[in-house]
Amino acid sequence: MTTESKDKEVNNGVHNYSAEEKWIKPEDPVLLERLEWFKDQKLALMMHWGPYSQLGVVESWALSDKDGDWSRTDIDWEEDGEEFKRQYFNLNKTFNPVRFQPEVWADLAAEGGFKYFIFTTKHHDGFSMWDTKETDYRITSSECPFHSHKYSDICKHVFDAFREKGLGIAAYFSKADWNTPYYWAPGMARGRETWRGPSYDPDEYPWLWEKFVTFTHNQIMELMSNYGHIDVLWLDAGWVGKGKQDIRLGEVVERAREIQPWLLTADRTIGGEFENYITPEQTIPEGPMSVPWESCITMGTSFSFKYEDKYKPTREIVHTLIEIISKGGNLALNVAPQPDGRLPEGAIKRMKELGAWLKVYGEAVYGTRICAPYFKEGLAYTRKGETAYCFRLYQSEDDRYKEENIYIPYTEKVHRIDMLGGEENLEFSQTEEGISIRMPKVVETEENTPIAHVFRLT
Repeated sequence: MTTESKDKEVNNGVHNYSAEEKWIKPEDPVLLERLEWFKDQKLALMMHWGPYSQLGVVESWALSDKDGDWSRTDIDWEEDGEEFKRQYFNLNKTFNPVRFQPEVWADLAAEGGFKYFIFTTKHHDGFSMWDTKETDYRITSSECPFHSHKYSDICKHVFDAFREKGLGIAAYFSKADWNTPYYWAPGMARGRETWRGPSYDPDEYPWLWEKFVTFTHNQIMELMSNYGHIDVLWLDAGWVGKGKQDIRLGEVVERAREIQPWLLTADRTIGGEFENYITPEQTIPEGPMSVPWESCITMGTSFSFKYEDKYKPTREIVHTLIEIISKGGNLALNVAPQPDGRLPEGAIKRMKELGAWLKVYGEAVYGTRICAPYFKEGLAYTRKGETAYCFRLYQSEDDRYKEENIYIPYTEKVHRIDMLGGEENLEFSQTEEGISIRMPKVVETEENTPIAHVFRLT
C-alpha cells in the first residue's frame, strides 16, 4: 500500500490501516493474555447485515453526499439525494428477516472452521440490531415489523448461538451515527450536503456534542452489560475520535472492562492504547507484521448483501488465509446475509469447503506464529513450538503438484518431514540453502489440482 493511500482515512468505503509503529503494547497482563488468544484464532466470520441489505447496495455510505460519487452507483431510480435519504431511513419499516436462524448460522460457522464472530451491531446509518433504549431506530421498535419475532433482539440470539458453538464474540460498533439528532442534527447540516462527520462544529455546540458522547457511551454499555461475554469491541468510523470529535473513549472502555476485564478493543485507524490490534481492510500487508492484526476481506465483492454477488473461489479464500497467517495476521472473512435472514447458497458452499480443508490442514493454521521466510513465491511458513509448517500453493490446473522432487528454501535443521493429509516420513535432503523433498507418487485417478500441499517440518 502506498504512502499516499495510507494517508487517506477512507477511500470508497475502504478503511486504511494504522502503521505498525503506532501500535501500543498493553500493560495489563490480562489483555496481553487475550492478545495471545486472539493470535491463536486465525479465522473470523464477519457479517454486515441490516435494513440496507434489502436494497443490495453498499451499507450506509450512500447517505453521505461527500461519498455519493462511488456509493450511489447502484441507485439509479432516485436522482433526488434528499428523497433517497428519506427512503433509506424508512427501510426499518420493511426489514423483516423472518427466515433468520441464528443456530443455523452458528452451525455453519463451526463447520467452516471459524473461531470468532464479528457482527455489526450498528453501522454508520445508526440502525441498532439490539434492544437499545437510546433510540427508536432499532430492530425491536414497533416501527420494525420484525419486532414481534421470537428472535427480534438479533444481537442477543446470534451472540448466544455462536457462543454455544464455542466461538468468540466481537461486537462491531460504529462510533458515527447518521440517524441520531446528536450527530446529524436537523436544520444544522452544512448546506444540504452531508458528510461522514457531524453536521455542526462541536466547539460551537458543546452541549449537543456532549449529548452525542453520552448517547454513544450508553449504547456501548448496553452491549457490554446485557449481551453476555464479549471478547472484542470492534470500533469503526475512524474519523470519530480525531480532532474535535473526541468521544472520550477511555472513559467508556474503563467502565466496560470493570464488567468484562478481558475485553480487547479495535479502535480502527486511531492508533494508541485502544487499538489493541490493527485492521487492514480488503488488503494484505506486503510483509509480515510483528504486532497483532486482522485483515477483513469479503467473500464476495461487497461487505453487505449484493444481489447476484460473485464469490471468491474456495482456492482463493484458502490462499488468502495462508498468506495472512504466514505474515502474522488473522483473516476476518465477511459473509453477507440475505434480507430474509438466510445465508446465500454460494456462500454456504464455500464455508463448507473451507471447513473441510481446515479439518485436514488446520494443525498448520490454528495457534501458529510467523516463521521465516514467511511468504514468498508460492510458499508460506508458520511455526508452532519446535515444529514448522510449509505450504506450497497451487493454482487451478497447476501441474507442479505432480513433480517428483520439490525444493523449499528453509534453512533451519529438520529431522523429519510429513505431509499433512498424505504420506508421512518423506525422503529429503538438506543443505545450508534449503531442503529437497522426494514427493509421493501421484495417484493417477486424482483429477483436481490440490489447493496446497502442507508439510510438517520437525
